[in-house]
Amino acid sequence: MWRFLSRGRYHSAMQSKAKTVEQYLAELPEDRRKAINAVREVILKNLDKSGYEEGMGYGMISYHIPHRIYPAGYHCDPSMPVPYAGLASQKNYMSVYLMSIYGDGETWFRDEWAKTGKKKPDMGKCCVRFKSIDDIPLELIGRAIKS
Repeated sequence: MWRFLSRGRYHSAMQSKAKTVEQYLAELPEDRRKAINAVREVILKNLDKSGYEEGMGYGMISYHIPHRIYPAGYHCDPSMPVPYAGLASQKNYMSVYLMSIYGDGETWFRDEWAKTGKKKPDMGKCCVRFKSIDDIPLELIGRAIKS
């Protein structure tokens, strides 16, 4: 699958066909599984349990508002629950998708990232790309999820 990026560029996105989070994790090489699990633990620890669920969506691990809470679903595809966060292993990197930093939240997130001493974040509109778990500040990811 090809996705359009800004400035006329395209990149390929690897989407898993896994039906469960466990299947998704089992598909990953050990080093990626370890990194994805570390971020997943932070997300699950900080996610509001009363309003969000973990599952699969868009070929990745998804954290979303289920239809039992918001029956209308995601406006682009009402059959899908409203996404809040996501976690994926792509071809050349891993990504954590944080809808809470889309738009105005990105400034806060970048400012807080700078305080961590980690290298500059590799970010899209709502995603943070990383090649190693050491590349991202897990505590900040937890704060973004909690926000």
